[in-house]
Amino acid sequence: MLSQTLDVDVVVFDNDLTLAQQRNLQKKFHCDVVDRVGLILDIFAQHATSKESMLQVELALLRYTLPRLSGQGITLSRQAGRIGGRGPGEKKLETDRRRVQQRIARLSRELKELSGTRSTQRKSRRRSDLPLVALAGYTNAGKSTLLNRLTHSDVLTEDRLFSTLGSTVRRTDLAVGEPVLISDTVGFVRRLPHELIEAFRSTLEEILDADLIAHVVDASDPYAEDQIGAVREVLAEIDAHRIEELIVFNKTDEANPITVRRLLALYPESLSCSALKGTDTDHVAEVIVEHLRGAILELELFVPYDQPSLLAQIHRDSDVSDTQHGDEGTTVTTKIHASRATDYADLRTG
Repeated sequence: MLSQTLDVDVVVFDNDLTLAQQRNLQKKFHCDVVDRVGLILDIFAQHATSKESMLQVELALLRYTLPRLSGQGITLSRQAGRIGGRGPGEKKLETDRRRVQQRIARLSRELKELSGTRSTQRKSRRRSDLPLVALAGYTNAGKSTLLNRLTHSDVLTEDRLFSTLGSTVRRTDLAVGEPVLISDTVGFVRRLPHELIEAFRSTLEEILDADLIAHVVDASDPYAEDQIGAVREVLAEIDAHRIEELIVFNKTDEANPITVRRLLALYPESLSCSALKGTDTDHVAEVIVEHLRGAILELELFVPYDQPSLLAQIHRDSDVSDTQHGDEGTTVTTKIHASRATDYADLRTG
């Protein structure tokens, strides 16, 4: 057996495995076998440091584990059936499943409370009237390094996958007298496991409040274009694809200049820089400011009383500064991002 000859401890498959497949492969290879989801969850677990990220990772792990307990239950119940009754194995399985379900419910409640705190913080930021730029991108693209460069901060940066699992917001002046908020977010990955998207949804949804998404891409990575597609898939899943996107090709100090020129040609209006060396990051800041200056619109919208959900949506999507109740509906004055304003074109009064 090759795995034994090479003294292999674990075999990793770049796809999802059922419990039965995992067991059969372990027998075949005579070592541990993990699938793609299990590996990513393990990496996330090693890097989680904040309370919220640890809860999110644990929740994702339990959701991944629960159906696999069900799979084990098939074997245990058959063993019990051969001796004519409900054996202790099946009872233990039921106990394990109940404990996992209870823990999932508890974690979900705790994360919901933290999500409420995060929501309050987001509302406070909206009331501050400061535009928000979200740095999004594939894992290890250099988002935290770019955040540090733009905001003169010292957020943890490491050359490894998923070094950032939470979100960090910093206030800075990208231009004289024009303060902005810049948010660093968890790195994405190709075919991000659904368990992680659900567990980290409140963190990922920080992006939804952004006036601009600075999509940071590692220009030195040979799969940069595939990674752009993977990030855009996740953004679409959390409904952030409507927000204006600015692609920033990072790590030009490591990338082939010919490759960088090709990428810039493929994605019009994209930028390139080296956040580590500081090359062209001033230009990135200037372009971000230009985008933000034209991004916020002040609108007056009329919402009929028979469409209360629309009014709630406007409050979620924008900063409402004035509300007037009339005979047939409510008129609100609001500041809203241009990309979202099109959703309310039929409600505009002027």
